[in-house]
Amino acid sequence: MEYNSKTVTVEGVTLVLNQPDDSEPQWIGQDEILRQILACWLVVSEKDFPLSPRIVGMPGIGKTTLGMVAAKSRKQPLYIFQCTSDTRPEDLLITPVLAESGKISYHASPLVTAMLQGGICILDEGNRMNEKSWASLAPLLDHRRYVESIIAGIKIQAHPEFRCCVTMNNDESTFEIPDYILSRLQPTLSLSMPSFKDEMAILKYHLPFADAELLNMTVEFLQRSHQLDLDYSPRDGIHILQYALKRMSQDLEHPLSKDSVWRESIEKVLGEEALDLDSLAERKRRALGSESLPMGLGDFFFNEDSPLHPDS
Repeated sequence: MEYNSKTVTVEGVTLVLNQPDDSEPQWIGQDEILRQILACWLVVSEKDFPLSPRIVGMPGIGKTTLGMVAAKSRKQPLYIFQCTSDTRPEDLLITPVLAESGKISYHASPLVTAMLQGGICILDEGNRMNEKSWASLAPLLDHRRYVESIIAGIKIQAHPEFRCCVTMNNDESTFEIPDYILSRLQPTLSLSMPSFKDEMAILKYHLPFADAELLNMTVEFLQRSHQLDLDYSPRDGIHILQYALKRMSQDLEHPLSKDSVWRESIEKVLGEEALDLDSLAERKRRALGSESLPMGLGDFFFNEDSPLHPDS
């Protein structure tokens, strides 16, 4: 291979490289899961190879940030590939681009760039990606550690220092990943909702200028939602505070009360139903069927609130 600052030549094909992520994220709380990711990337013998863990949890709780902080702690270049439902194998690997001169140039994805540069790649929201794209990564995720680009006609071997992980959201708008891929994405590291102390620290870190009373109201709201198994996250809390603070600064001569601003912010960010968490949680439980009772004959003829229902 021949290297310079922007390109790499592999088997006679010149690849244009991606730029690494240069942000400096901070991780707050849950130190053990950070240690677990770093353990996955260790190599303890010449015959050992690193693992490619999947980090799972609800949207907005910091899975990507966790992977970024782990990568930065190893002092390796970081690359992030955002997976989507229409990601193609060539998007994951090498994409041909037609230049103004009429010639085709080959652009390495963030993943392939990390492979070549000895960096770390986060495949973000991996369960939004289809099986055909995952199949192109099968040899990379086991002891072979390579990919083959049909577009460029080359095989690319991963640098010994290359590491990767995958983040996955616990929601329904995703593909089911085939077992042969899941068996390669191990271990599974579950990220839980933060404690009151950690959630307060997260919001203060992102919004150090936040009003203390609004900050406390928001964290208490989030903690209550976690207790009720609702899907509101620190990211939602940041948006609630941001909107509330902007509304308060809008008219300093006739300021709105903090309570009214905060309630308006909840409604605009999360929807009106979020103003009553207990009722929302009850509706969610009923929708999931946890409170359903066996149907009797009367249920076929009368609504449950009908005075004519036998159980009324």
